[in-house]
Amino acid sequence: MSGILSYTPEEVAKLLKISRFTVYEMIKRGDLAGYRVGRKVRVDSPDLDAYIQKSKDRSHSPAKESCPPAAAAVGSNALILCGQDVVLDILARHLEKELPQQPVLRHHFGSVDGLLALYRRSAQLVTAHLWDSDTDTYNLPYIRRILAGHRTLIINLMYRWEGFYVARGNPLGIKDWTDLARPGIRLVNREPGSGARVLLDEQLRLLDIDQRSISGYDREESSHLAVASYVARGDADVGVGIEKTAQQVANIDFLPLKNERYDLVLRREDEGKPYYQVLLSVLRSTSFQNQIAGLGGYDLTHTGQIMGET
Repeated sequence: MSGILSYTPEEVAKLLKISRFTVYEMIKRGDLAGYRVGRKVRVDSPDLDAYIQKSKDRSHSPAKESCPPAAAAVGSNALILCGQDVVLDILARHLEKELPQQPVLRHHFGSVDGLLALYRRSAQLVTAHLWDSDTDTYNLPYIRRILAGHRTLIINLMYRWEGFYVARGNPLGIKDWTDLARPGIRLVNREPGSGARVLLDEQLRLLDIDQRSISGYDREESSHLAVASYVARGDADVGVGIEKTAQQVANIDFLPLKNERYDLVLRREDEGKPYYQVLLSVLRSTSFQNQIAGLGGYDLTHTGQIMGET
C-alpha cells in the first residue's frame, strides 16, 4: 500500500474538472471507491483509474439498467428504493424497522432512470417529480409513456418547491426562466432525466428559448447540493434545485418557481406483497410525518394518498 498514490476529494475534483461536492456524491453513491483515514477521505490512484476507464467503457457501450440489481449482494429479498431526496433515507429506515427481514437498498438516481428501473424490474419503489407542460400535471404522462402497458400505482410522498439558486442578494436580478438567456448569465445544470432538468427543458420549450443560447447549459451536476454549491462559490450565477437544499448552503438565495409533486411509483401487482401495506402505514403514520415536518421545506398534505394509477 505504501507505493500507491492517493488523492483527496479536492485533488480528484481538479483532475476530473468537477466540483469536490460531486466527488463526495460519487463516493457516497459507490460510483467511486473511497475510504477514511481519521476524518479525511482518500481515493487511491488505481480506484480513480478504474472509475475513469469504467466511464469510458460505459460511454461506448449500450445503455445499462439505471438501478443495478444490487439485491444479489444481500439476497433477492431486498427492496430497492430509487430517488435522491433525504426524505427517502428516513423512509428507508422506517421500512427496515417494520420489515427487519427485508433489507432496503437506496439508489440515488433521477426520475427518468428510476422509472426505467421499475420498467426493467430492477427496483420495486421509485420516485418521480416530472412536470408535463402539455397537461400541467406531474408524473402520470411520463409513467404512461415509460411503463407503457404496465399497471402502476402512484402514491404521494410530499410536495416541495423547485426554483433558482442565486448568489446572496441576487445581484444580477434573476427572476424567471427568460433571464437564463440573458448575456452574461451562467447556468449550472442537472443531468438529463432528473426532475429539475425536465422542468427546465419544458420551460425553455414553452418559451421557445434555444438551449444553445444559455451559457453553462451543458455544465451538469448530479445533485441539488452540488448545483447549490456551484452557485455559492461563484462558479455559476444560477441553478435549478429545491428549497430544502438552499437552506443547507451558505451565501445563496432561493427563488421559488414551481411547487412540485414528489411521488412514489410501484407496480400494481406488488399490492399483495408485505411491504406494500407497511409502506402505506409508514407514510400515513404520525411518527414519519412528524419527522419529515421537523426538517422544514416539505408539504405533507397528500402524503400516503394514492394520486393515480395506470
